[in-house]
Amino acid sequence: MEQTVSYLSMLKQRKDTKSFVPVETIQPKKTDAFRKRMSSVKLNALLEVTKAINNNASVEKLFQIYQDILVNELKIGRLALYVFDNRWLCALRYGVQIGDDELDVENDLAKVNEITDISVVSSSLKNSFDLVIPVFHKSQPLSYLLIGDLDEEKLEISPTIKHLPFIQTLTNVIVVAIENKKLSKEYFRQIAANKELELASKMQSLLFPSVLPNDRFLDVAAYYQPHLQVGGDYYDFIRLNDNEVAFCMADVSGKGVSAALLMANFQANLRALFRYQSSLPEIIFELNNIVSQNAKGEKFITLFVAKYNVVTRVLNYINAGHNPPILFTESTSLLLTTGCIGLGMLPEIPKMKEGITYIVPGSILTCFTDGLIEQSNEDEEEYDFENLKRVVMQNFDKSSKELNNALIDDLNIFRGGKGFIDDIALLSSRFR
Repeated sequence: MEQTVSYLSMLKQRKDTKSFVPVETIQPKKTDAFRKRMSSVKLNALLEVTKAINNNASVEKLFQIYQDILVNELKIGRLALYVFDNRWLCALRYGVQIGDDELDVENDLAKVNEITDISVVSSSLKNSFDLVIPVFHKSQPLSYLLIGDLDEEKLEISPTIKHLPFIQTLTNVIVVAIENKKLSKEYFRQIAANKELELASKMQSLLFPSVLPNDRFLDVAAYYQPHLQVGGDYYDFIRLNDNEVAFCMADVSGKGVSAALLMANFQANLRALFRYQSSLPEIIFELNNIVSQNAKGEKFITLFVAKYNVVTRVLNYINAGHNPPILFTESTSLLLTTGCIGLGMLPEIPKMKEGITYIVPGSILTCFTDGLIEQSNEDEEEYDFENLKRVVMQNFDKSSKELNNALIDDLNIFRGGKGFIDDIALLSSRFR
């Protein structure tokens, strides 16, 4: 009741109230009748709003109901509702036009935490509105309702002012319901997006070879961990004929779905080229054309690709801008760097060289993407080549799978609490 007198006093001070009839002088029967009507209005309003919310009415419908209650039932002549949606926006306006420069919600209303006379907030709006009604959730402002033209010359003015807390509550219900609809929509959108990513992740897993050799010629094992649900790293192993195999390690610049899509297209083309083309330089030239056309200069792919003859023990390879794989023997290590620039960096590769090396029995070739050696720890130190070499040499007599596990275990110890920063792919091959 103290608040009601305060609101009424504000209006008396701001307008000519000669014709105003104090609430105390209104005939009891008329006052009681109005109170009963207002109680009925409030009850019906809450029921209508609740029903609309339960029936999942649209935002437009909720605002229509809200405006109808304020204008037609509570006889408010002018109103403007500001809500926060990444920034403050005027979501509803009735009976007045407000220029964008007339009210700075962020600054003008930031300190309004109770129903306030508009003249305290903005002198330029005092002819349009009477009050500001804030709506909060905990300490966060959800909306601000500006109302005016309360028609003080009518007997209803005092009861209307008295029911301002109801208007505040009704606004809260509407704004929270609309906010929940947005959150619900975003939630289901996120669920759908996650399902699509799960499907994309399953589809991407089909690109990787399901079986890797472990026979009298080769022991090959792989490890893959995308930074997100899908990634742009790729490895492959292809049997070309009875004596030759091909394998590769590739990395698309960037992460996520776009990188995964480009890599899927790349994998399909690489496998197709190996069916009818035996020359590694020709394959690289063709792949560069394909990547340049598909990525349109926005992405590129680094690639290490090799062919190995199990009879002659000769390894032919080209490193197209990729982190150099390391060829280990019991006492030495060799970086395989010979090749060219990354695919898609230029429309045409300016020069290229094919590497050829003889593989000593028992050697290990470790191929990897930069997510492994560039992984940092809490001191921002990178794992680098030296740690990789150390672990391989310490586990030189282990199987390829055991070697990969040792590398990942060591990497996890190294990074400590630091999260993974990129996709990680690892392909280890022991030549028997």
